[in-house]
Amino acid sequence: MKRLKHLACAALALALSASVALAATEVRIMWYSDGNEGEVLQDLVKRFEAQNPDIKVVVDNVAFGVIKDQLPVQLEAGRGPDIVRVVELKSQAKHWLDLRPHLKDAATFEKNFSNTLDWMREDGSNALPGFMTQLTITGPLVNTTLFEQAGVPVPGPKATWDEWAAAAKKVADSQKIPIALAFDRSGHRFMGPAISMGAKVIGPDGKPAVVDEGFKAMAQRIADWHKNGIMPREIWGGVAGTTYKGANEEFVNGQVAVYFSGSWQVAQFSQKIKDSFDWSAGTEPCGPAACTGMPGGAGLVAVKYTKSPKEVARVVEYLASEPVVREFSERTLFLPAHQGVAAKGVDFKSSDPNVKKSLDIFLNATRTADPLALKMQSYRWSGTIYAAVISRLGQVVAGEAQLPDAYARIEDDIKQKVAEASR
Repeated sequence: MKRLKHLACAALALALSASVALAATEVRIMWYSDGNEGEVLQDLVKRFEAQNPDIKVVVDNVAFGVIKDQLPVQLEAGRGPDIVRVVELKSQAKHWLDLRPHLKDAATFEKNFSNTLDWMREDGSNALPGFMTQLTITGPLVNTTLFEQAGVPVPGPKATWDEWAAAAKKVADSQKIPIALAFDRSGHRFMGPAISMGAKVIGPDGKPAVVDEGFKAMAQRIADWHKNGIMPREIWGGVAGTTYKGANEEFVNGQVAVYFSGSWQVAQFSQKIKDSFDWSAGTEPCGPAACTGMPGGAGLVAVKYTKSPKEVARVVEYLASEPVVREFSERTLFLPAHQGVAAKGVDFKSSDPNVKKSLDIFLNATRTADPLALKMQSYRWSGTIYAAVISRLGQVVAGEAQLPDAYARIEDDIKQKVAEASR
């Protein structure tokens, strides 16, 4: 009899378990990875499901090209995943779901991510569509072994761009390396230094007003550094148009004293450089107006076409919570956008001392980014500006144009795009 009762109880438990599984609402996340973050997310999701058996979370790991090329088509057709990790946030903001009515604690959510919410909202909206899974920030990466061998101190906080360039040249000359200062060929990379020099970028009417004295001050330096050999012509002058080109391999191979790129390089540099030499992020070089890099990153947002907004909100709120963001950041070596986590610091999980030192410096740089640099991430015309700037300054470096011509063409390129959009 006892055995029959036991079997009956087991059968009932199994039936109840099956009914819960059948009743569970499925929430799909479209996710891409640069490193190990997909594996970390899966661990966190399993924990969520154990605490919330009425929700089944399916993570669809896809290539970044799917997010870039296929997702926009789905969204325009009124379809898509329930949640998606994406970089193009502002331009697709009309497709994101406002989670505010469905969150348990919308006020805390808003407070923790207040610096970056406008990056994913439509202009004038106070929606809470999601959160940044990580921040990136531009800044210098330094071959500290070369500096030490050359007997040149690494420039410290408040050091100017001119001081950074002079120090890099001393190291390159002393150590007989080909590149003193390398810069990613990117309008986004150029804009932080330009803002530091006093560039205002946005006019009083809200439209682009790019070429001012601050902008010219940085553009002139870029031109001069290429002329006198501090920067290599092959990067900015070796490709055309808006084509991106970096100096990753050159830095990894010990051929660069200072590489102006960003925090996203840290994990892969640790893997590739290993113990070949010591390296570190440097503090942001300064101009008369600021000492700032340009922030960026990827966001996890809810899609308005979901049929399960309440369940989606529970998943997002869990992933955006302080302990989960902290663990995600520590394990992925990403800078947190969660202001509470950032303020308390992050114990990045890496045995490479270059990694922790660099990420701590970059994390501090996210806290001190200039307000205009932050605003550029949600500015409608930022992509247009970056494209015009790098295309035309690239022509200067390649010897195809002079700076005054480039300034005029930058303004014309931007005006044309603004005019086309307003037709």
